[in-house]
Amino acid sequence: MCGIVGYIGYREAFPIVIKGLKRLEYRGYDSAGIMLYDGKDMKLAKTKGKVSDLEEKAKEIDQSGTIGMGHTRWATHGVPNDVNSHPHVSNSGEISIIHNGIIENYAPLKKELEKRGYTFKSDTDTEVLVNLIEDVQKKDNLKLGKAVQVALNQVVGAYAICVFDKKKPNEIVVARLGSPLAIGVGENEYFIASDASPFIEYTSNAIYLEDEEMAIVRQNKPLKIRKIKDDSLVDPYVQELQMNLEQIEKGGYDHFMLKEIYEQPTVIKDTYRGRLLANKGIIQMAGIEDNIEKFLNADRILIIACGTSWHAGLVAEYTIEEFARIPVEVEYASEFRYRNPIITSKDVVIAISQSGETADTLAAIKLAKEKGAFVFGVCNVVGSSISRETHAGAYTHAGPEIGVASTKAFTTQITVLTMIALRLAKAKGTLSNSDFHRYLQELEAIPEKVEETLLTNDVALEIAKVFKDVPNALYLGRGFNFPVALEGALKLKEISYIHAEGYPAAEMKHGPIALIDEHMPVFVVAPKHGHYDKVVSNIQEIKSRSGKIIAIITKGDTEVKSLADYSIEIPDTAEALTPLLTTIPLQLLSYHIAVLRGCNVDQPRNLAKSVTVE
Repeated sequence: MCGIVGYIGYREAFPIVIKGLKRLEYRGYDSAGIMLYDGKDMKLAKTKGKVSDLEEKAKEIDQSGTIGMGHTRWATHGVPNDVNSHPHVSNSGEISIIHNGIIENYAPLKKELEKRGYTFKSDTDTEVLVNLIEDVQKKDNLKLGKAVQVALNQVVGAYAICVFDKKKPNEIVVARLGSPLAIGVGENEYFIASDASPFIEYTSNAIYLEDEEMAIVRQNKPLKIRKIKDDSLVDPYVQELQMNLEQIEKGGYDHFMLKEIYEQPTVIKDTYRGRLLANKGIIQMAGIEDNIEKFLNADRILIIACGTSWHAGLVAEYTIEEFARIPVEVEYASEFRYRNPIITSKDVVIAISQSGETADTLAAIKLAKEKGAFVFGVCNVVGSSISRETHAGAYTHAGPEIGVASTKAFTTQITVLTMIALRLAKAKGTLSNSDFHRYLQELEAIPEKVEETLLTNDVALEIAKVFKDVPNALYLGRGFNFPVALEGALKLKEISYIHAEGYPAAEMKHGPIALIDEHMPVFVVAPKHGHYDKVVSNIQEIKSRSGKIIAIITKGDTEVKSLADYSIEIPDTAEALTPLLTTIPLQLLSYHIAVLRGCNVDQPRNLAKSVTVE
């Protein structure tokens, strides 16, 4: 949510910053802007719209300069327009800032600054912050770095900021609290960004700021990192980046989302590679092995997440309870943190997040730790905040997910969580040896079966053509596939803007059945397992009310196929693993419907990839 790019070095900054902003478009935004400094003048261009619009706008300014800062804004305070776009400049015109996050106490700060003679052009909290920095600087005669530090100790909220002062033309001051910020370390140059993707071709070395840390980034000088609260020095920890340029390019696909759907066979295999040894009957995950007693002695497991990750958590509720017989509760992180939950040292909390930066999930983690719970993270981004805040964890190894609507993150999360369930079951003896080995073999075979499922793409496209203009859709599933119904509905909402709801199939009679008529498509996840006969009954109820049935079925199933108007077949697998297959056709259907409707698939309106504000 919002994207930050900065550069200070010997190269021309403009092309680096613009390219970096394009790499961050996946984060979701509604306006963009850039600041360039050429040793004499600070030049700004900003506009509502896309980075391509900013490129056009920037033709009006001199694009020279080896210092630059760029920003993509996701509106919080003030509507998306040119004036509210970042960078924002202080009243003197000497200090500029870009900001990701929210300053919650901006209103009283703004009133105080207005009393002191400051005026404001925008409706943003960010313009308040840059003028607060200037006020502190002038009042106490401070250098920029110290002024930023003093000002940040007066604000309440979340931020990742880059600040530049014409009076200190050889440095950029950066800081973070709750929003990610990475610093790329090159030869006589530094790169600053919300994540490493904007500078991956320039350097493989990065420093990730921790919460409540700030850094003074100066050309040809070592990086200085300090704690914002007490000014203590922090030793920079340089990490080697685990991504490459090919991973963040489309690779011949029309959209990142489609590329990422087709990457699922590979990334699922990458996720269990080295952890799952089916022929030896072994699952080994360091984060679990090192803390196995905490899991085995837990009174319950609490899973906290948001959005698609929450749906993965719901699948895990079924698998962990089924295999390991440990009670599981799944909570929205945003609700969990505010409802005064009962948490004890006998609880294990699993926090799931694709980005590892989700603000609500991070806050829930901190609350759980304060209450004495053991917290285990499942995330995709190495070095992310959640990977650092949790006691232990497991990466999904999905690689960069650029499309805003999660696809491969969902299936790799399920893969990790299923391995956890199986490992706990093995330790507890709640699965027989034969069943344990069978599940390992089935899980090992999933990538090949996903490949087979992806061959249904043409069928999904033809079905999408039929239903691309419907105003509403209903998704139904039972057991392990109820969360898949929720996820299918979410995908359709996110990228096609069609209203869709997911329900347990048995709940259809308790309300949603009133919506069904000949215009209502009903997507039914109906593999030939579990409560299959009950799902067949649900389908007959829909058919008797003229609803249009699109069924996801097991290959060779003739009963549901004869009832459905359209069907998509998946290979057979163990019931607990069916979500890894049933979700694939729903992803393809959503993708094709969105494309046929002319929607921006990778950057759906109003959405952000990494939700770093509440």
